[in-house]
Amino acid sequence: MDMQELERAVRCDTIPSEPSSSCASHAGFLARIASSLLLYPGYRRLWISNLFFFAGVWTQTLVLGWLVFDTTRSEFSVALFTAARLGPMMLGPLAGVVSDRFDRPRLLLAASGWAFTVLSAIALLVALDKISFWGLVFGGFCIGLAQSPSQPARFALVADLVDRERLSNANALNSLVLSMTQMIGPALGGTMIVAFGAASALAISAGWYLVSFIALWPMRNLKSRRQPVREEDLVSLVSLVAAGFRTISENVLLRSVLGVTFLANILLWPIYQGFMPVIAKEHLGLTPTGLGWLLACAGTGSLAGALVIASLGDFRYKGGLFLIGTAIWGGLWATFALSSSMPLSFVLMGLIGLSASPFGVLQTTLMLMMTEPHVQGRVMGIQELTIGVMPVSSLVLGAAAEIVGIANVALISGTLLAVSLTLLALRVPELLRYSGHNS
Repeated sequence: MDMQELERAVRCDTIPSEPSSSCASHAGFLARIASSLLLYPGYRRLWISNLFFFAGVWTQTLVLGWLVFDTTRSEFSVALFTAARLGPMMLGPLAGVVSDRFDRPRLLLAASGWAFTVLSAIALLVALDKISFWGLVFGGFCIGLAQSPSQPARFALVADLVDRERLSNANALNSLVLSMTQMIGPALGGTMIVAFGAASALAISAGWYLVSFIALWPMRNLKSRRQPVREEDLVSLVSLVAAGFRTISENVLLRSVLGVTFLANILLWPIYQGFMPVIAKEHLGLTPTGLGWLLACAGTGSLAGALVIASLGDFRYKGGLFLIGTAIWGGLWATFALSSSMPLSFVLMGLIGLSASPFGVLQTTLMLMMTEPHVQGRVMGIQELTIGVMPVSSLVLGAAAEIVGIANVALISGTLLAVSLTLLALRVPELLRYSGHNS
């Protein structure tokens, strides 16, 4: 089966193969998983760009987090650094307006170029031993300016590039990128700290941002399929932002999905994003390499989950998988916090990655499906604002960790998330049945 046959098979949702040919069967399965990559060249370029962009994100997140804790030995200092790095998420609504009004590929090119420049400068300062704790905090904020404000454009561009029936598959493949880089980036980062030093690890991360820029360059003149924004709609920035909030307020399902995103990002994501070096060193006694492999277990589980969701295509009960999977994710975090066994902790981290996949894939898929194209960027921007509570939450969780320990904070947070989502399922049962179909 050649590439053209695979593409025809994917478009027709049939896989031409002989019954006795296991090779054709495997090729057909891979074609279903990779259908968006096969059918949409623009999406393929975006996917490759995302692959290298998030490889840079995950490697530099581990290296900088380790540097901060190794320098200060303070959970609150890690929280402060994480808050600075994630602070630009608060610009989400404004970034959403920019995403709806301007060229999305060029916005992503600017983000990759900025990240390359900033991280190269930080790597040089680390190599020269000329950077302080506050320099790392400021550097984290500057890197956040590359990642967070570009996210609405990155998510909404997927809906520009693929058809609605492939949206779940495309977002699963995007999650696959996050899973692969989450699996490989931290492991490489931890290994490179030991083998070459933090400066070299940061320099390699900067190189990945450059590759992301190059991969996206052919799309700089892409024509959008969106309807142009009407002149009468461009009254003011406030009215444009308000249109996104109004869209969410009028849709109970959209509000519910956004509520799940909010809960996950005040309770658990700050722990994973900022405190894993603390958990690794203080709770499990791991080296930087061990921390890298612990995060690689989460990435492996997330990779498996994303592959399964990608293979399902336009499946039913997307809302149910999103809600139940996220609740299980919270329960597994609580179990991980109770574990004092290193082998069990590694297994649990893999299961945490697996159960996080429905949240990572479907929160964006559901919100895009529930939103009209002309306002999708703004809704993604509000989603980014909801994620942007992480800096504040990181400070609160960091202060709590100084008192009761990060393991106890993770236990309480995971339990609260699981209980909250169980109550939401009882209150909004229609979300459990939501499949994203127009009918």
